[in-house]
Amino acid sequence: MENNKNIIGYTTGVYDMFHIGHLNVIQRAKEQCDYLIVGVSTDELVQDDKGKTPVIPYEERVAIVAALKYVDQVVPQSDKNKFGAWAKYHFNKMFVGSDWKGTPQWKKFEEEFEPVGVKIVYLPHTDGISSTQLTNFIKNTLKNEEK
Repeated sequence: MENNKNIIGYTTGVYDMFHIGHLNVIQRAKEQCDYLIVGVSTDELVQDDKGKTPVIPYEERVAIVAALKYVDQVVPQSDKNKFGAWAKYHFNKMFVGSDWKGTPQWKKFEEEFEPVGVKIVYLPHTDGISSTQLTNFIKNTLKNEEK
């Protein structure tokens, strides 16, 4: 136990076409905290950030994530300001996939969070699955069926 206090965890994602990789990150995050807050990216953020509209609308993605037994609270992620999220939710640990480790963006987050005692935990990435791979698979399947 860490000082007998409740550990609040925070993780974010788009969670479009929810798959086992999403579940793995959320489950592993919950194993390391008492209360897990999950930020779900709004449709507008995805459009601005990735230049595409999610397949599954925001409200439905929230409902899917909220239904998971590992999730204690779902909040909107309307921007990528992680420190702003910390100011709102006061989490002790922030969870992200290991594929982000060492990137300039996450090195910056590590520096920002160190003075306030937030630990960034990099969780193992689930190889072989992503929403982009699922989208491409569906596109290719539809193309082949048209032939």
